[in-house]
Amino acid sequence: MSKRFRFFLILGILGLCFVFLLPTIRWYFWTPVQDQARALASREQTRAYSTGMAHAHLETLIAAARGGEDVPEELAFMIPQARRIYRSARQPMPANWDAQAVLRAFSRQEAFEAIETHYREMIFALRDLHRSAVQLGLDLSGGLSIVLQADLDALRERLGRDLTSYDRDDAIERALDVLNSRIDRFGLTEPVIRRQGTDQIYVEIPGTADPERINDIIMGRGSLTFHIVDVEATRIFNAFYNANPGATFDARGELLNPDLVRPDVVIRGVFGRDRYGLDEQARNEFGNPDFVAIRRDVGLDGNHIRSAEVSRSPDPMERNPVVTFLLDSEGGEIFFRLTSANVGNPMAIVVEDRVRSIATIQVPIREAVQLTGFGADEARNIALMLRTAALPVELEVVNQQSIGASLGEDTIRRGLNALLLGIALVLVFMLLYYKAAGINAVVAQVLNFYIMFSVLSAFNFTLTLPAIAGFILTIGMATDASVIIFERMKEELRLGKNRKAAIELGFDKAFWAIMDSNITTFIAALFLSQLGTGPIRGFAVALAIGVFSSVFTSLFVSRLMFDFGTDVLRSKNLSISWFPIRSEAQAVKGIS
Repeated sequence: MSKRFRFFLILGILGLCFVFLLPTIRWYFWTPVQDQARALASREQTRAYSTGMAHAHLETLIAAARGGEDVPEELAFMIPQARRIYRSARQPMPANWDAQAVLRAFSRQEAFEAIETHYREMIFALRDLHRSAVQLGLDLSGGLSIVLQADLDALRERLGRDLTSYDRDDAIERALDVLNSRIDRFGLTEPVIRRQGTDQIYVEIPGTADPERINDIIMGRGSLTFHIVDVEATRIFNAFYNANPGATFDARGELLNPDLVRPDVVIRGVFGRDRYGLDEQARNEFGNPDFVAIRRDVGLDGNHIRSAEVSRSPDPMERNPVVTFLLDSEGGEIFFRLTSANVGNPMAIVVEDRVRSIATIQVPIREAVQLTGFGADEARNIALMLRTAALPVELEVVNQQSIGASLGEDTIRRGLNALLLGIALVLVFMLLYYKAAGINAVVAQVLNFYIMFSVLSAFNFTLTLPAIAGFILTIGMATDASVIIFERMKEELRLGKNRKAAIELGFDKAFWAIMDSNITTFIAALFLSQLGTGPIRGFAVALAIGVFSSVFTSLFVSRLMFDFGTDVLRSKNLSISWFPIRSEAQAVKGIS
């Protein structure tokens, strides 16, 4: 491999590492604290902020238009949109893009939506940036640590039979899916939710979180049920509601006149997802909230659902996705009886008293159920809802610990101080002991540190205190590799070799000694990452990353730097010791 090729290869790797590290740099160093807080807020808070900013900026724009002023700087993003509107309407472009010219391109509602969309997309982009950056673990950022116990006895009583190993595993795995989908409602990013033992779930929620609100969502039972829709009752109720929208429900959402529907029917709202991913009641053709009348009796409980996924229709002429969910044997029998008796009737999927979807029963169905007529996004949402809406087993909090943000900041400061102090002492030692060659080791160590954090960012690993310990250990190992190489060079110099030969033979003879130690360390890290959990796994992953980066910088980067001094700078001597290194021939001559 030529030196030029090695040089450009190293430049390419360092450039790629910078691309990996850029999201972390942008998030932690270039993103203001207030923008970070907005990105980590809940979806409800994001919607409130975006709509609030839209109202305020719209009034600012209107005031500027009335005064004949320019577009405010914070609303300059509306000028390109206004240009596109003028162009599509084939209207002459204004000579001056002031506030009045921009505002003429929009109706009031369109201007409001354009500003709201700008802020919503800005916050969602910040969320994506945060997910791409290195995440701080619970020990660095603070947060909550919760251990949940599954009540398998209650599950046994509900099923009316002894639990098999499949029943236990399936209940815990589905509970993990439910918790993952629910916790996002609090705007909490990247929580750690994993199984612990046979009947426990461990939850780590980094950052500031209210324990009471978290308990509400974790302990929430959740309900997913299937009900047959009463078409005639729905038509009668909606006709009355459209004529009397203000005289139908009281403040609690109860019917003012219960006689509007039969006793065996209940009224439920139809809900979907808005642009923020929040629940939003659908509207009918009159612009009023959409309601549907469903039978009070539950046709099927969602706890009978074993799995749900999105697939493509087997019909090549049908391009819409198909939502398929499987039922257990008991649920299959119940659903077969329900669908056999209601072929041609619509059926509603109800989650926590809200109708999420309505499908028409085409044929009797026993176990595999297919729902069609949805777009891709809606199909994915329905599949996720079917998997996670009903919590299959009751959970109890057996342990809860709260780590304050101040403790996390103190941990970060101490960990970084230890890391920087370790690097500084090692580099000072290399400079003092190995003279100019120590500079080579210092550069290799800096690049080693840079590559380690780049890989950490590329794979979205979580940075924890044990991970920092793994990096510190790697620094020592990388220094050991440099020491082995330098000592081998000294041996070659004592044998009377020149600079070029000493460098070449020094690296060749040190290669397997370095590889043996790093391979054994990597094997140990591999076993720790597979068998360990939590902090142990974090330490092992950091150590494994460090092994690769230290070998690369010690054997590849360092070698190129020595060759550069030999071939480009035309150095004849190897500055590797403060004491003169005499060859064996010189030593014998001195003795004689």
